[in-house]
Amino acid sequence: MTDIVTVGEALLRLSPPRGDRLASATGFDAYVGGAEANAAVAASGLGAETAWLSRLPDSPLGQRVVRELHAHGVRTGVTWDDDRRLGTYYLERGTRPRGSEVYYDRAGSAAAAMTPADLPGGVVRNADVCFVTGITPALSESARETTRVALETASEAGTRTAFDPNYRAKLWDVEAARETYESLLEHVDVLVVTRRDAADVLGAPDQPVPMANGLAAEYGCETVVVTRGDRGALVLHDGTVHEAEAHDTETVDPVGSGDALAGAFLAARIDGHDVADALELGVAAAAVKRTVAGDLLVSSRAELEALVERRPDDADRVAR
Repeated sequence: MTDIVTVGEALLRLSPPRGDRLASATGFDAYVGGAEANAAVAASGLGAETAWLSRLPDSPLGQRVVRELHAHGVRTGVTWDDDRRLGTYYLERGTRPRGSEVYYDRAGSAAAAMTPADLPGGVVRNADVCFVTGITPALSESARETTRVALETASEAGTRTAFDPNYRAKLWDVEAARETYESLLEHVDVLVVTRRDAADVLGAPDQPVPMANGLAAEYGCETVVVTRGDRGALVLHDGTVHEAEAHDTETVDPVGSGDALAGAFLAARIDGHDVADALELGVAAAAVKRTVAGDLLVSSRAELEALVERRPDDADRVAR
């Protein structure tokens, strides 16, 4: 039986060395990534049985994605496509005062052609948790329908559902995203959302505790995790809000840190941790991910637990 099944697109990320510009770079580092795949890898690192479902091109690049995920212990359920490509994106890493820039090249990708027929229903129905993000429904109408069917199939089978809006302004506008998210959230048990997305896209109050309570009341989610970047995260469950402060981190690569938090949090909950402890592991996973190049978290439960244990004693993590 699968603990966590995720559905979404994998991409190949190409990045010039730090300090080089895309316009003049002569070499690129290549990494496999994608929000749902990133979360699956993070959960696998904590010992969860994970599976990732998608459509990939039947090409060396598609095979590279599968090999990479298998190397991290993630099972894959893939529909192979002879006609489409693997989406890519380019990340130009900047330092102050020049920020980083992302450029997508994913039009015509195999994942954008996903349909509900690509979902092995038994895998979704028999998992403990089905996790999707708001990136996949932004890719195409058929990918949007696939996301909806995944959540509905899971919900009807008693599989818990988790969703991260993960809004991308370069894929669609706020109004279209909000309309889609709201149609999906009626099927969601666990909402993981950045403070920015909650305020700017979902229209929640821009204060973390009222934000979490407002989202839970509006959409009926039993658990709401609000991530706050360098201020850590909080979780609302059973009417109580718990906070976890961010770790002091020397950042090598921030990409995928939110996905690592989501994957680790879900894996810890499946393993029986209460929401406060699961959030601590999630925040630790996000911190460690920032020290690792690429999109994927390379860590272990022991490393994350040791990081949590090194925190100063704090008997009261309940937010007032």
